Amino acid sequence: MTDPARYTYHCALRWSDLDAYGHVNNARFLTLYEEARVALMFVGGRAWGVDSFADGVVISRHEVDYLRPVDYGLGRATAEQAPTVRIELWVEEIRASRFTIRYELFDGEVLASRARSVLVPFDLRRQAPRRLTDAERAFLEPYAVPAAAPVGGVDGGA
Repeated sequence: MTDPARYTYHCALRWSDLDAYGHVNNARFLTLYEEARVALMFVGGRAWGVDSFADGVVISRHEVDYLRPVDYGLGRATAEQAPTVRIELWVEEIRASRFTIRYELFDGEVLASRARSVLVPFDLRRQAPRRLTDAERAFLEPYAVPAAAPVGGVDGGA
């Protein structure tokens, strides 16, 4: 069952995501995680009335654990839709000038990867980091897992 604080995104796989072995290329996992993160921050944020993430957010760190290969899975495709993976993400930590997003990528019901990204709000005009606004913090907080809740993760075991 999905934790209520998690945001769920279904991402279609593309042929261009595959490597020479027919698996999703390791670098493409970051692209899939990016699509889910953008959906949360830009689409979800705008729906909440928070569009300031579009003013600038940069990644200061990524960590990825690859737990099993993901293939294109033609058996999961239909005439109308390419095969998809499910990405669940949540906020691990919120600080004044950065926040951490955690992800789990599922191939069907099987956990295939875990990741973490540290994001820094950024003022593109001034080319400088900035602090989270109160509205951004309020948007992120419902996705934050309480510090006492074990969530496993990149360094938390399988």
